[in-house]
Amino acid sequence: VQLQASGGGLVQPGGSLRLSCAASGRSLSLYALGWYRQGPGTQRELVATVTTSGSTNYAESVKGRFTISRDNAKNTLYLQMNSLKPEDTAVYYCNAWRVSANYWGQGTLVTVSS
Repeated sequence: VQLQASGGGLVQPGGSLRLSCAASGRSLSLYALGWYRQGPGTQRELVATVTTSGSTNYAESVKGRFTISRDNAKNTLYLQMNSLKPEDTAVYYCNAWRVSANYWGQGTLVTVSS
């Protein structure tokens, strides 16, 4: 599976962005999916996940602001980010995994600054 993340950019505090992760090679419907991020000088951390059945899980820091979704027909994963804060600044990575398989996208930079 090849994953291509896009949608990052510069946004002011309180603004919104929508990240996309397009897959090729195999159907994403077979995989649990997630978004992770790595800020300056920090370790990569989980942002949100969605299972093959559509159950979602969020980091406490983004609950109520971010929404993860998947469109299996388009073979794409999304992350809608609202009410962005400067501490959300990071490189965001998409991930697809199942037993004995784990794939990462190349990352897309999100910068929240006035």
